[in-house]
Amino acid sequence: MSDSPLSGLRQRLSALHLKTDAADLEFYGRDWTRRWTPTPLAIALPSSIAEVQEIVRWAVENRVGIVPSGGRTGLSGGAVAAGGELVVSFERMNRVLGFDPVDRLLSVQPGLALEALQNAAREQGMYYPVDFASRGSCSIGGNIATNAGGIRVIRYGNTREWIAGLKLVTGSGELLDLNRGLVKNSSGYDLRHLVIGAEGTLGLVVEAEVRLTDAPVESNVMLLALPAMENLMQVYAACRNGLGISAFEFFTDRAREHVVRHGASDPFGQVHPYYVIVEFDAADEEQRASALAVFERCFSEGWVQDGVISQSVAQAAALWRLREGISESLAPLKPYKNDISVRISAIPSFMQAMHEIFQREYPQHDVVWFGHIGDGNLHINVIKPDDMDEQSFIADCERVTALLSHTLARFDGSISAEHGIGLVKKKYLAETRSEAEVAIMRGIKRVLDPHGIMNPGKVFDAFR
Repeated sequence: MSDSPLSGLRQRLSALHLKTDAADLEFYGRDWTRRWTPTPLAIALPSSIAEVQEIVRWAVENRVGIVPSGGRTGLSGGAVAAGGELVVSFERMNRVLGFDPVDRLLSVQPGLALEALQNAAREQGMYYPVDFASRGSCSIGGNIATNAGGIRVIRYGNTREWIAGLKLVTGSGELLDLNRGLVKNSSGYDLRHLVIGAEGTLGLVVEAEVRLTDAPVESNVMLLALPAMENLMQVYAACRNGLGISAFEFFTDRAREHVVRHGASDPFGQVHPYYVIVEFDAADEEQRASALAVFERCFSEGWVQDGVISQSVAQAAALWRLREGISESLAPLKPYKNDISVRISAIPSFMQAMHEIFQREYPQHDVVWFGHIGDGNLHINVIKPDDMDEQSFIADCERVTALLSHTLARFDGSISAEHGIGLVKKKYLAETRSEAEVAIMRGIKRVLDPHGIMNPGKVFDAFR
């Protein structure tokens, strides 16, 4: 594309930061997926809502697609610019704008990193509970775009539960102020919730009001080693009924091997096929005694073969690293990823069906899986064999993902639990959502993005 559209943008917004160097185009034009070559027109870094609105109006006039960009930690290609789009990075809109102690709302810009948001809440003596391993690099805008969940959904829910209001610049450049921090609002459709999880296809989130809550009571962490997959739900039921749990995560020995090789410490002297990490309330002696009782019961029933309860904050962090360090340890291997969900009650049957598919279809592949048992979300990472070329590997994984998608449909599950559809999963959307639902979603997009410029090609094919 010639420079003339960019010249018009520069004239229109003389103070706008624009990047066009090849290294910047590559850096900002991709997310954690590495399957598409980034080819953005340029990178715009606005510093105000007014600049964002002018960028959108310019994009409409010049028929240029816009790809929103936060921390670019997504795993579904939702932040990829591979078709000459303008990337709009919110890294300069990264401030806390204010705190309302009565409503307990933190007003923030979309480029604020999750960890910075958590720290801002802590400075007010409060707590923002949505959390995941990429907290230092992911942004609240990206979290909103995918309705991210993370490790404490079992107690606190997804991002959706904590967004009290949004300001959205639509695909025509109009600014909408959605819900405005109200607790109760039954005046028609709650458009805020259409935006959350829409992956930037309906507009650009330029501000958010985030709910905060009280700091949690003192907690502790327990790591358990399990002999068989069927024991996962037995241990989950015991922990859920006997403890106040905020997280219940599992991972396999293959995941443990990768993360230990990457620097984590394994507290056990022998290898076990499955592991569970549980975070539970431990504010008093009674709660700590309950944890020991749950462990003793699980051990006596044969559901658990070994276990350790953290004795310090440092040890708790070391145990958590075995789970939170998995994705980082796998990143250099560029795994093919699936992020799926089913109802919690369907987990045992689905996991068995999934396991059978992998054993049959991936006989020579290293399949690393882990997940949030407490909310039905499983993460699957397939490592490319050394003797297989990249194109053949992707084709093979897509073939197996189609089988997995069919199985998910049987269990009324979802092909994307928290990473979004993006480019990677849109061919499987029809397995998760009905034809009528997809048609309605397309209709909503046409209303809020009439020119089809907002993150075009993500979730479903672009239109103009």
